[in-house]
Amino acid sequence: MSNDSGPSERAREMRDKAQELEQAAQRATDPAERQRLRDKALRIREKSEQQNGRGSGTMDPM
Repeated sequence: MSNDSGPSERAREMRDKAQELEQAAQRATDPAERQRLRDKALRIREKSEQQNGRGSGTMDPM
């Protein structure tokens, strides 16, 4: 694993981690744990989009 692999590689790793958390949330039996995992996955996805999405059209000018 390399630390300076570029922004697109880092974003992909973050998305993969978010996917793993989503899957863990689906398997969780405790509703509070399920929600915690989903929230964490969402935060990771948002951070990934912020870092990799510069000008990708995800933000509306309005």
